[in-house]
Amino acid sequence: MRNSSADQLILETLGKQKSHLTSHQIYEAVHLRLPALNPSTVYRALDRLVNQGKVTVSDMGLGAAVFELTGEKPHHHLVCQGCGHITLIADDQIAPLISNLEKNYHYKIKTNHLVLFGFCEKCQDTA
Repeated sequence: MRNSSADQLILETLGKQKSHLTSHQIYEAVHLRLPALNPSTVYRALDRLVNQGKVTVSDMGLGAAVFELTGEKPHHHLVCQGCGHITLIADDQIAPLISNLEKNYHYKIKTNHLVLFGFCEKCQDTA
């Protein structure tokens, strides 16, 4: 099997999802279509796709890194440390912060996926 076959199946799998997937979840989905595929092949393909900028990897506080397709526009998340709920934040709400940080610290920030942890309104009483 060629690497491009695994890469293509991973990209298709991530393209069908509305949420982030762990490498194991990706392997399980791809393995259904290519039973001879080894987990290590999927992990290497994910590394390659991340390095190519086609896939992003993030720590969403779930105990394992999660992957998603690189989108046309950056997006960001609030992750509740109480219940695990993930809220999507549009880039236009975060862009001024990033611009300010770049200006104040003379940095060129390359992230397109900011994850902020805290407690949602429901979980604040128990935090």
